[in-house]
Amino acid sequence: MKKIGIGYENYKDFVDDGLYYVDKTLLVRDIVKEGGKVTLFTRPRRFGKTLALSMLQTFFEEERDFDGRIIDKMPYFKGKKIMSCGQDILSKMGQYPVINLSLKSAAQADFYTSILKLRDEIVREFIRHNYVEQSEEIDENVRNIFVDLKKGPADWAEKEKTLKTKEEKDESIKTEAGRYSTSIRTLSEVLKAYHKKNVIILIDEYDVPLENAYRLGFYDEMIGFVRSLFESALKTNNSLELAVITGCLRISKESIFTGLNNLAMNSIRAVNFGEYFGFTQAETDELLKDYNLSDDAELVRDWYDGYLFGNSEVYNPWSVTKYVYDHVLDPSRLPEAYWSNTSSNSIIKDMIENADESVKVNLDTLVSGGNVEKVVHEDIMYGDIYDNEDNLWNFLYFTGYMKKVSERLQDDNIYMTLTIPNKEVRSIYKNQIKQWFENRIKEIDYTKFYDAIIKKNSKGIEDFLSGLLSKSISCFDSEESFYHGFFLSLLYWMPGYTPKSNREEGNGRTDIVLYPKRPRDPAYIFELKIRKKFSEMEDGLEEALNQIVEKKYVEGILDDGYIGAVSYGICFCKKSCLVGILDK
Repeated sequence: MKKIGIGYENYKDFVDDGLYYVDKTLLVRDIVKEGGKVTLFTRPRRFGKTLALSMLQTFFEEERDFDGRIIDKMPYFKGKKIMSCGQDILSKMGQYPVINLSLKSAAQADFYTSILKLRDEIVREFIRHNYVEQSEEIDENVRNIFVDLKKGPADWAEKEKTLKTKEEKDESIKTEAGRYSTSIRTLSEVLKAYHKKNVIILIDEYDVPLENAYRLGFYDEMIGFVRSLFESALKTNNSLELAVITGCLRISKESIFTGLNNLAMNSIRAVNFGEYFGFTQAETDELLKDYNLSDDAELVRDWYDGYLFGNSEVYNPWSVTKYVYDHVLDPSRLPEAYWSNTSSNSIIKDMIENADESVKVNLDTLVSGGNVEKVVHEDIMYGDIYDNEDNLWNFLYFTGYMKKVSERLQDDNIYMTLTIPNKEVRSIYKNQIKQWFENRIKEIDYTKFYDAIIKKNSKGIEDFLSGLLSKSISCFDSEESFYHGFFLSLLYWMPGYTPKSNREEGNGRTDIVLYPKRPRDPAYIFELKIRKKFSEMEDGLEEALNQIVEKKYVEGILDDGYIGAVSYGICFCKKSCLVGILDK
């Protein structure tokens, strides 16, 4: 078995280290035949965008070692699908200078640090092409600019020592941003002069700096830098052969791509390129077979399949890979929501915490397995995400938290029926909703609830619990663990008492007991039952009360030395409950 490459994003590593690689090399052919001068791919996080760009770089780049000798690329594609595509495609292998730039490192706390991180990424590309510096083919003025930009970090380290005030730092970083905003075009010109060929530009995670800057409050400064970088590199660059850009969202209002008439936009709605980001059914089946996990195919499908990119249904590649990696080591391991640990779920948290009744109803429907219909448009505007509910659902759709079921056109708007794609994403919603619900109940005054328990006011307990449950959603209706944890959490702050769960008393284990801290106070026993139908609640309540008697819970409490015990039977059904009392 080949090693599973967890955390690997460099295509060459997959070949050099003999890692398992799901062959996506036909992307090269389709980029050449179907791509634009500039192609923007928007896909959810962890769906193979970075690895795809690395593969494109490996194929196209006329790469040289430190001494300037050309590196043969043929060994990196031996046996791959691209080798069957004919000479018109293969003749492009190793023929172009390539610039590969990731903007991911710009997710920093302020504009100052973000620009320095982006500058360092750019400088690394300059250093990677250091072999061009001594070429006599390059104009001396251009060479001087190249050298000046390449040594920027060293010069800045000295300059930074002289900056005393925030104003000085702000002004200096604006100057530095201005210097590097056209640096990719400069590097393109140098590479073209050396290679006598136009340049291929690859830009990964283009929207990360913008999302981060919007969240932290320096959006205008960052959008200005990114716009200048893109315009100079992609719009007014005569040295450009083609460019491929990747991100999660197409950002509209900021006009990064204004006037870029050579842009081909490819989102998850596009009918082409769908199979290149994510694993197809055949690829997943082959992967499971290769690691003797074919018996897990249905489980893997339920948890990680369900994404529809154009006409291609695909699996989450990160989650499938992690599943195979974990289950080769431990075949009995249960499936997990691997994607939740790699993606930002703050948008879901914010949506739930700020939800109005209509959003809550839609969430209720989705998590319970239903569909919602929403207006869909591909241009996301960060500033309007919370002001416009349509933007919120679009954000969730394009970032992989929902999938398309169908669509229709009405009044020039596209209405799309959406659902949650699989169990993994549903678990992310449910966990976020549980956290939100727990946060909500922490803000409530429990005085009336505790008073109702002490005064044996069953109606008061029912009203309090039902009112609180009405603020939850229906995905927890039949989960006994939810009701148990929910009720236990309400008791932790009851003055003079300590709640314990599943303690041995009498001839069995009680659900929950409130043990008094004062010797003259009674204990309180709670036995919980769950029913799916309202008509069954009376029977559930009777079962709870009978169990208290049959298991002799009260006798066990008295044997422990407490002066008495009040027993409550509670039956939950959806967002309602019935409460009964036994007093001894």
